[in-house]
Amino acid sequence: MERSLLVILMLLIFTCFIGISQGQLSVGFYGDSCPQAESTVTSVVREAVSDNPNMAAVLLRLHFHDCFVEGCDGSILIENGPDDEGRAFGHQGVGGFEVIEKAKAQLEAACPSIVSCADIVALAARDAIAMANGPTYQVPAGRRDGRVSNVSLAADMPDVSDSIQQLKTKFIDKGLSPKDLVVLSAAHTIGTTACFFMTKRLYNFVPGGGPDPSINPNFLPELKAICPQNGNVNVRLPIDHGSELTFDNQILRNIRDGFAVLESDARLNDDLATKSVVESYFGLLSPVFGPSFETDFVESIVKMGQIDVKTGSEGEIRHTCSAFN
Repeated sequence: MERSLLVILMLLIFTCFIGISQGQLSVGFYGDSCPQAESTVTSVVREAVSDNPNMAAVLLRLHFHDCFVEGCDGSILIENGPDDEGRAFGHQGVGGFEVIEKAKAQLEAACPSIVSCADIVALAARDAIAMANGPTYQVPAGRRDGRVSNVSLAADMPDVSDSIQQLKTKFIDKGLSPKDLVVLSAAHTIGTTACFFMTKRLYNFVPGGGPDPSINPNFLPELKAICPQNGNVNVRLPIDHGSELTFDNQILRNIRDGFAVLESDARLNDDLATKSVVESYFGLLSPVFGPSFETDFVESIVKMGQIDVKTGSEGEIRHTCSAFN
């Protein structure tokens, strides 16, 4: 009897261990099942960024937008009808889908039904950052693709017009701290935005109307020249003033000094917690004794990449990224 109880107890412990293992991501997840997985994604991303340097920012943004709705599960990639998540207002301008599909097609040919679209998105963002002279890091993999994609689920995406309290709340709801908010917002160090997102900030800022008073007076004429009132809202401008193609902390300096392009970035100066994070990278002793922006960014993006992931028997491995199996 005692031996039987011991066997049952050991089986229960083993079952629990298996459950825990399946619920975790791991670096080198495809080492045995598809050894070329990561190198294939890297090759496809390198070609895409070589053809269009702005693609690095596009792929990084895609990863963020995927993870903030239903977790990092590739739900943003689905193109199945008018109610798909990707059609949400908060996902306007998100792209890079063709890069993900190209990598997926190559991997399906080499390793059918092994590599998830969600992992490809995460790996592509890592490679894009490296190709913009950003930090290199390892991506824990093992995500599975979600089976749900609905526009209504993206209603709470962070928005450029959100207050700092709204932004903090949306990040906290995803398990991300105010520091993560600052560091991940600094991903705007690469890429561009459209004048569409600048109109309110430049000409009808609330309260009072007129321009956002937090814009540096020396910067305001430049912004208005690029995005004149009643002008073409599709004209694009760099988000990181002066360093738009290089991944660095220049955007945090811009935010501190009133040269933030996006309203949501400027709002990081409105809160003691987020403002102190911004300033921590620019103290007199910061270059030697202060925090490393690159190290902090890697920690935050790896953390973001694990939001509500589906692992083990959850979800599926799609055959194509734009459609459920």
